[in-house]
Amino acid sequence: MTMFLLGLFVANVCLYLAIVLYCKLTCGINKCSRHLVGKVAIITGGNTGIGYETAKDLADRGAKVIIGCRSVEKGTAARDKIIKETENKDVHFKQLDLASFKSVRAFAENVLKTEKRLDILINNAGMFGSGHIKTEDGLLLDMQTNHFGPFLLTSLLLPLLQSSAPSRIVNVSSMAHLFGELDLDNLNFENCKYDANKVYSATKLCNVLMTVELANRLKGTGVTANSLHPGGVNTDILPRIPLFKYALPLFKPILKSAWEGAQTTIHLAVSPEVNNVSGKYFADCREKSTGKAAQNADTAKKLWRISEKLVGIEK
Repeated sequence: MTMFLLGLFVANVCLYLAIVLYCKLTCGINKCSRHLVGKVAIITGGNTGIGYETAKDLADRGAKVIIGCRSVEKGTAARDKIIKETENKDVHFKQLDLASFKSVRAFAENVLKTEKRLDILINNAGMFGSGHIKTEDGLLLDMQTNHFGPFLLTSLLLPLLQSSAPSRIVNVSSMAHLFGELDLDNLNFENCKYDANKVYSATKLCNVLMTVELANRLKGTGVTANSLHPGGVNTDILPRIPLFKYALPLFKPILKSAWEGAQTTIHLAVSPEVNNVSGKYFADCREKSTGKAAQNADTAKKLWRISEKLVGIEK
């Protein structure tokens, strides 16, 4: 029995190490060294995690980088740190609270007034498990932060993106979209028990569907839109997810660093390999298949129309 248990333990350790090795070997790394001098990039949530690593990479390539995030303290600290690390002084912070349509409109208005071009828009910011909290606009906090806010921001900045073409929109989604279910008549999750995983998965499905419809609407404009799964990344959002909350030390060797997690975002923002690719979903710097629900063009169109109405830009 002792030998059996020892053998079982060794087998499990070997399996675990094999999984760690596999995760590291299959981790996609962007290899494009393209410079971005003269280009302008906006990244939401660029003050921490994969957003910060993405912003730093783009700044290191010479781009003018605008970080949009809610906290003035964290945003300015990230800006100053990126300037110091890249020696690119053209890095800026503008306050942006995706949970407030007033803030999103003010941010977009400022950008449209001060910038002559916009080459890259990265909708990176997101949240998990806020609870059944409503925003000042009357929408579920998770849904507004992860979908409706980015939807409004993108819609308002589209004219500048189009006039700057070729340009790119990158939406950071997640493989969680595979488990997402949408009730288009109840996107605000009214009169139902709050389930953090269910809401998060729904918002990530919205990100992919938004990308699909964006790509369709932007055909022939020179503006592309793609979404992505960054992978399992060791960031501050993980402790809030039940699966990782108590077993994080066990998962850490398998998880990507923030730098590794940013690679697919960077790939979609800069690589010439995706110059004419739009409406697709990526992971580890490679195109991947989405869940069946994310491939429904009719659902994508309906979601778009409903989102326009809810954010106040219905045409």
